[in-house]
Amino acid sequence: MNEDPTANAGQRAVAESIERGGGDAGGLTVTDLLAMVTRKEPEPEAAAVDAPVPHGVPDAEGLAAAIAEAAGRYLPEGRLAPDADFFDAGGSSVHAVELAAELERDLGVELDLDDVFADARPIGLARRWLETAGDAANLALPAPAPVSVPVAVPAPRPAVVASPSTTAASARQDDLDQILADLALADRLPFVRRPEPVAPRRILLTGATGFLGGHMLLDLLRHSDAHVYCLVRAADLAAATARLGESLRRHLLPWNAEIRRRVTVLPGDIRSPRLGLSDELWHTLTEELDSVVGVAAAVDFLRGYRSLRGSNVIGALTLAELAATGRPKPLHHISSIAVFNEVGITSLGEDDPLAHVDRLVAGYDQSKWAAEVALRRARDHGLVVSALRPGGIGGHSRTGAHNPQDLSSGLIAAFGRFRTVPAFRHLNVAPVDWVSRAAVTVVCEPDAWGFDYNLTGVPQTLDDVVRDMAFGGMHVRVQDWEEWRTDTLARLEAEPVPELTFLTRVLNSPTALKLCEATLTGPAAEGTRTAALVEALGLPPAARYDARAQLKTFEQLAGDGLARLPHKDDQPYLWFSETTEGGVRPVDGSTGGTPCSMALTLSLASMYQLVRERRLDVTGTVDCPAAHPEPLTVVRGDVWVRPEEGIPQSHGLKHQLLRYRLQLRDVEGELWWLEGHKYARARRDLWRQTRALTVELGREGEPAAFTGEVVVPADSYVRDQVDGIRVAPHLTAQEKRAAKLTWLAWFGVEMGRGLLGPFARAGADLLDLRRTTNPTEHRR
Repeated sequence: MNEDPTANAGQRAVAESIERGGGDAGGLTVTDLLAMVTRKEPEPEAAAVDAPVPHGVPDAEGLAAAIAEAAGRYLPEGRLAPDADFFDAGGSSVHAVELAAELERDLGVELDLDDVFADARPIGLARRWLETAGDAANLALPAPAPVSVPVAVPAPRPAVVASPSTTAASARQDDLDQILADLALADRLPFVRRPEPVAPRRILLTGATGFLGGHMLLDLLRHSDAHVYCLVRAADLAAATARLGESLRRHLLPWNAEIRRRVTVLPGDIRSPRLGLSDELWHTLTEELDSVVGVAAAVDFLRGYRSLRGSNVIGALTLAELAATGRPKPLHHISSIAVFNEVGITSLGEDDPLAHVDRLVAGYDQSKWAAEVALRRARDHGLVVSALRPGGIGGHSRTGAHNPQDLSSGLIAAFGRFRTVPAFRHLNVAPVDWVSRAAVTVVCEPDAWGFDYNLTGVPQTLDDVVRDMAFGGMHVRVQDWEEWRTDTLARLEAEPVPELTFLTRVLNSPTALKLCEATLTGPAAEGTRTAALVEALGLPPAARYDARAQLKTFEQLAGDGLARLPHKDDQPYLWFSETTEGGVRPVDGSTGGTPCSMALTLSLASMYQLVRERRLDVTGTVDCPAAHPEPLTVVRGDVWVRPEEGIPQSHGLKHQLLRYRLQLRDVEGELWWLEGHKYARARRDLWRQTRALTVELGREGEPAAFTGEVVVPADSYVRDQVDGIRVAPHLTAQEKRAAKLTWLAWFGVEMGRGLLGPFARAGADLLDLRRTTNPTEHRR
């Protein structure tokens, strides 16, 4: 956006006056200043004339009014002021796309989506379009009725057609001017003494309805005795309480009477002066609170700085004013690793210099940078500020809860769905439960206050991700960034995934692409101070967000339609043959035994199948002349490894090693079933126990007609099930070796545990020295 130069000059003059502490602004409080920043600019002096705006004449105010009217139809309140931000008023990214299409169709105003996201005020959009279109502008505005009204008479200026590059540069300079003005607001915060270094008992938390904020609320309640005041954006207390409860349940978090007893919900708005609270409540909080925790933020990688500053910068300064007013309180600010998101930056240490703000291209990165730098200025006034910087926030490692609109979730879903990944250096992603626990530790530990922390966990390399996905049966192809982006967009266009629409918008946005480039090419984040704090307090150290940690989340992503899990109908990942020979006899014992054999192929769709289901797929034939003269074909087959997790049958000394369940079809189309079990017993014939299978066979819907035992011949076991293992041909030689070794190691451990179990139970029974009651003792 290219603002009026006189307005910019006035803004800079106010900022300079604020920094000097003199002039008319010298006596203003931060609240007054924040209100001034969000206040509508005064209208130019108007003259009452009979001057209807001619149809088709370019006019910024008239166009802004028309855009505001169209935008209002997409908002909860049904209206939007010309100088109000579309997103702050409740508009979504989807609504922005629809609004841009409507403006082009109905008004002839062609706006690039990046323009809409950069400055979503109707007046800003109108000025941006007029600067770009110049004399070619031809507004399709309806001609108003001629009435006598005050009409602003702007100073005449020549119509100039600005090139896109000139307009973008002007808008970028405007953003930088606004950032400098916002930083100056921190200098008006009061000077404050250090807070008392005791664990907080009354905490204000913003952002509890968000993904990280909700988990931090529960961790604050679990790991402290504090009462938590939750600021929730809503019209009243009932709506705020309902919104908080709904968001916690959506993230698989509890919302019960005990939690409600320790939580006070405050309807308010981080973007409003004094958080939208009454003066009485504001002053009460300044004296009673022990700590302020700011998690609330607008997380949108498409919106510009001006659209995000109200939530991300002005809101942070309002919390700083609350912390510095009355009783001194520490402020714990959830920042972001995005403050380093400059292409080419060499290190991301906790005390390393931040990026150059003029090299940050995304509004989100700029807003998080401005908030953190402004709060650094607040430290010079004595305010104790902790800056906590997560990177990508992954799903919960135990519940699988995730943020479906998070860029990390979208990328992981695309990796799994399309089996491709872009070449990158590192992914600084950690599960939400670890990020939340580490952040709450800083809040509750006075010795940790006032420092910067990178809550990024253990960075992942490209090799880590490729290996993890291969272990999950999702072998991916590595592409360069532009090739991956083009391929992913083509796939999403050919097979639209509604849940990944936001990823499509990100990959189509030049601004967001710069953010992605900086993220994927950046170095690994370092969290030395965070690691030391975690170790000193005896907390679990950060672990890599690997395939096992992502398991539950990936299942949730698949359930939400974002990802696609491996399926048994996919090409097998690994397979081998198993032949058995033996005999069966009728259950009623009417005749003697007859031969029976099986020629099966056991396969895996993925290693995920082992970890999650402990199951193999089965195909092949069963040759049992007593049941049918022709072989029976396996329609569906499953083999479960240690299906009872090694627990022996009640009062027995045998464990189930394997359970077979096959659905069969004969040549006439009739269905049969076969159930088989391999058992471990406390006997010395361990080699035979791993090969012998007790079977039952019958017609579908009927009880077993035949029972018996089949055994894998000793001379074919190693040949088929070790040397005969086959792996998907598209894997590299190294991946094939890794797949075989992983399967053999896993299966060997499971069999070993199963065979050992009965002996352990027998030994426990022998060593049970509990005294057996003598029957005669009951008569004493």
